[in-house]
Amino acid sequence: MIIVTGGAGFIGSNLIAGLNRVGFRDILVVDHMGKTEKYKNLRGLKFSDLIDRAAFRELVRHGAFEGKRIRVLFHQGACSDTLNVDGDYMVDNNYRYSRELLDYAASKGFQFIYASSASVYGSGKRGFKEDPECEFPLNLYAFSKLLFDNHVRRVLPFARSQVVGLRYFNVFGPQEMHKGRMASIVFHAFNNIAAKGSVGLFEGSGGFGPGEQRRDFLPVEDAVRVNLFFLEHGEKSGIFNCGTGKSCSFLELANSVIDSLGKGQVEFIPFPEDMKRKYQSFTEADLSKLRSAGFLEDFSTLEGSVERYVNLLEKNGGYLFGEGD
Repeated sequence: MIIVTGGAGFIGSNLIAGLNRVGFRDILVVDHMGKTEKYKNLRGLKFSDLIDRAAFRELVRHGAFEGKRIRVLFHQGACSDTLNVDGDYMVDNNYRYSRELLDYAASKGFQFIYASSASVYGSGKRGFKEDPECEFPLNLYAFSKLLFDNHVRRVLPFARSQVVGLRYFNVFGPQEMHKGRMASIVFHAFNNIAAKGSVGLFEGSGGFGPGEQRRDFLPVEDAVRVNLFFLEHGEKSGIFNCGTGKSCSFLELANSVIDSLGKGQVEFIPFPEDMKRKYQSFTEADLSKLRSAGFLEDFSTLEGSVERYVNLLEKNGGYLFGEGD
């Protein structure tokens, strides 16, 4: 059995699709569905069961999975709202819960692959290498993710089974419709162009001109490939950057959407007050450690990934599967 927390979410549902493609079907999906339409992300996927996050946590605490043959727990579930300021909730959900699951995986000897975040690097002035010297979170979300990374660092020397943390950079692609404000610039650009013919980009910040802020934009299909690489290489453990290693400006990305649609224009909007001093104006993954681990595949081209995603937005509303698939 494979367990995917956050399985109805953005990266989690894409990961399940990737697991399906290589033949895995016995998958337990863990997620909090709430009053969302995340169920749409699960249409077309093959899995054995779906359980609420809180119920799963209690089942783990009470040993309900004793005797189950679990191969790997992909822990993708977290509160990813970078503007959330509820410290107790974020620490419990993103740190304590993760610790409990890691302890369980370690005690049973199965693989544990979890979602970390490039947000731990903060402004990036110290670089983007998996090193404490480079890390200085700017918001509560990033702090909660670094708390768990540091716990992993403390236990890794004693781990008898695989523990992998993947520091996702700016992931974009299908199945992110439920994320609202936290969805990618590609998603928002597509919808804004459809609604009013233009996409709004922030005015200058962090020493960058209007729309020239740069991020390492990672197609979600590549994030899935990195996860599957570590699934097949259970002997490799550690915390690894998961990005392309190449930054791209928001203006370039918006223009890729415009080119794919054949219409639209860019306008610049004031920088939000609530995001000042909490915003990464530049990110670019250092891939040295990931490459040394053996992941040598090329990443998808930005233009090709944007075009494929825009096609799905037009065809299926941005979902991997439509009624005719």
